[in-house]
Amino acid sequence: MIDKNSTPYSKAGTSWLLKMAWRDGRASGSKLVLFMASIILGIAAVVSIQSFGENLKDNIQLQSKALMGADFIIDSGKPPNERVQFLMDSLGGANAKEINFASMAAFPKTDAAKLVQVRGIEGGFPFYGELETTPITAAKEYQDQGAALVDATVMLQLEIKPGDSIKVGNITLPIAGALNSVPGSTAIFSSVAPPILIPYRFIEETGLIQQGSRVDYEFYFVAKNGADMEQLDKILDPQLDAEDADLDTHTSTSERLGRRYDNFGKFLNLVAFISLLLGCVGIASAINIYIKEKLRAVAVLKCLGATRKQTFVMYLIQIAAMGLLGGIIGTVAGLLLQQLFPLLLQGLIPIEIQISFSAQAIFMGLLLGVLMSVLFALYPLIGTLYVSPLQTLRVGTEGVKKSRKALLLVSLGITLFVFLFALWLLKDWRYSLAFVGAILVTFSILGGVANLFMKGIKKYFPSSWGFTARQSLLNLFRPQNQTLTLVLAIGVGTFLISTLYFTKDILLDQASIESNSDSPNMILLDVQAGQELAVANTIKTSNLPVLDDIPIITMRVESIKGVMANDIRKDTTSTINQWVLNHEFRVTYRDSLIASETMEAGEWTREVASRDLVPISVSDNFAEDAKVQVGDELTFNVQGVLLKTVVGSIRTVDWSRMQLNFSIVFPKGVLEDAPQFRVLTTKVPNERQSALLQKELVKQFPNVSILDLRQVLSVIEGLLEKISWIINFMAFFSILTGIIVLLGAVRTSKYQRIKESVLLRTIGAKSSQILKITALEYTYLGVLGGLSGILLSLIGSQLLALLVFKTSFVPSMFPFLVLFPGVTLLVLVIGLLNSRSVVKSPPLEVLRKEGR
Repeated sequence: MIDKNSTPYSKAGTSWLLKMAWRDGRASGSKLVLFMASIILGIAAVVSIQSFGENLKDNIQLQSKALMGADFIIDSGKPPNERVQFLMDSLGGANAKEINFASMAAFPKTDAAKLVQVRGIEGGFPFYGELETTPITAAKEYQDQGAALVDATVMLQLEIKPGDSIKVGNITLPIAGALNSVPGSTAIFSSVAPPILIPYRFIEETGLIQQGSRVDYEFYFVAKNGADMEQLDKILDPQLDAEDADLDTHTSTSERLGRRYDNFGKFLNLVAFISLLLGCVGIASAINIYIKEKLRAVAVLKCLGATRKQTFVMYLIQIAAMGLLGGIIGTVAGLLLQQLFPLLLQGLIPIEIQISFSAQAIFMGLLLGVLMSVLFALYPLIGTLYVSPLQTLRVGTEGVKKSRKALLLVSLGITLFVFLFALWLLKDWRYSLAFVGAILVTFSILGGVANLFMKGIKKYFPSSWGFTARQSLLNLFRPQNQTLTLVLAIGVGTFLISTLYFTKDILLDQASIESNSDSPNMILLDVQAGQELAVANTIKTSNLPVLDDIPIITMRVESIKGVMANDIRKDTTSTINQWVLNHEFRVTYRDSLIASETMEAGEWTREVASRDLVPISVSDNFAEDAKVQVGDELTFNVQGVLLKTVVGSIRTVDWSRMQLNFSIVFPKGVLEDAPQFRVLTTKVPNERQSALLQKELVKQFPNVSILDLRQVLSVIEGLLEKISWIINFMAFFSILTGIIVLLGAVRTSKYQRIKESVLLRTIGAKSSQILKITALEYTYLGVLGGLSGILLSLIGSQLLALLVFKTSFVPSMFPFLVLFPGVTLLVLVIGLLNSRSVVKSPPLEVLRKEGR
């Protein structure tokens, strides 16, 4: 017997543990290098997004004034009343002002027409940033010259040059130059209605501001003496809200914009984090096999007097060092990867990003590398605690016991860490809990599928099959098999990418224009009373149908359930949403529901004869925000005339459908004599007829704005394509991680495969048969993992469509026709390439290793 008290192992300290960990790891590190690569990929994804997110926030804050063009803006949908004018005067008066609206513009040179955003400017706007024009001098000269600046893309498309003219309503102006960039315009909206800048003094002459026109009045201010924007917002905004005006400071705008991109960044972070979790599954699998190969060494060390704690800590140090190294490499890779993000997000971000390194992202990358590696390694490492010194003789035949309590604690530790990290990303415990739940469900289902598959093969093993087919199935549940790990790796990666494609299909389907003959694809806005017949005749003359002739009346809420709107605004305990009180509603009247509406409560009223208490129909979102139910009374101010109504019905409205929907609908017999304008719709078969009709309508009715829904859909599709491309780029990390896990799994178990190869050759198997066995095995794994991932994403997307988007779902065929066979083929190729040396290894190679 060895006296443990006298051995150096019992007195060994940190120095000995470090030396032993280094010596053992140096000899065996190559077996874990691929799995460390999976950790590197996950950390690179997380660090790149985290660092870029921090850069984006900093840049938005620094450039917030340039985005707005001023320190703050006061805007309203109507000319400022006396109170608003008094408040602006108390601030020293506006430094510049603007009036803007959407309208059709004609270009006499090419006889073309285009929906544009007309912006009439007076004063030195912008005070921050600049108008980028070609030629450069046009930005300073267009107002003095009485000329226009036209969006550069429009000029390029219509082959317009400086010196040509543009007709806006009743006026024709020369074009001073091309407008490349202007504060206050977003790339997305500009794709539908590009900006056109003209001097403010010409706005009235256009004749385009008429009954029902959507007009915004904006007043730009430069803060004096370093005014506190937050304090200004707190004091002034409530006073302006009461007068149907609004205050936007450059700080609030930057916060709002930052939140918008922050939400998108959180989603990408979760995608990257899933990639990291997938890599950790590979780490756990690799270390499980690695530790099994080290059990003899552990038993020998214990025979020499090493304690359970020492052998455990020795291998834990190895894993922690590997995690730290992976964290360092992954962090560096992530910081380099973020340099690509400005290119990927080009057109989606309204500012120029200056890339720098985020200390928070660097610290997070290093911390993740160590913690995730250690946490996921604990499960197989626990086995070293229960290795007996006697197992030096029987390590290959006796299984290693593990403490259920210890395994439960490790599982809880991993779950808690995942939850805390998700909470750090999402800042909401409910979303974080849902994310952890979704991860657990996904991994559990895929793991369950793999286990059921293995048990099914065992129970219903096809004994009548040929040798190669039987042997390939046996490999799926042989000792130290990789079936579970590879199904998880392949399944999760496939699940992520196919879910993204399915979700994109749902969004595009919601925005799509129906192809039947009753679905309009062109909307004519701001048709004034008395013009509708002439406009309709122009449409019919072009052999096109008039599908809708919808009356629009503007009104505001005067009181809700007998309480005046002004009193509700002052009531700090009121739960009524402020937009209901401040919004100028555009309502219509008709005698029936339309395709996008379904009745939720009450009864629909087609027509009334009395105006004493008019039964109206409201949308469910209006009812919820106004806190009204069927039977509650509402009073509306219809351009100076008070009209008492009662909620007769509540409708569910599908706002995603590209057609005119309304929050409030009146029955016939009430609003026919009210001041109103009309909206007409038609369906044009192609771009040529659309252009001809627009040209004719602009010529005869310059006040009418024309919205081509096909162009809007094209912008939406382009936006979704770009966003989905970015998401797929991040999801690719999951697939790549899965591939590395696959490579590592094959590499780690290569020695065992060499042994199996020798045994198969001993009983007469040929190299071609061994390759067929390998090919079939990896084909099974690819099919099982890929198909499980796609079917799971199909179920998840169906639930998403029903519960979140509340729509039907027709899945894309891309995951089935491209992704599924592609993943299967990829798994097969990797398996065969990594198994070539197995077939080529001579039997003596194994015999020598067995003898060592």
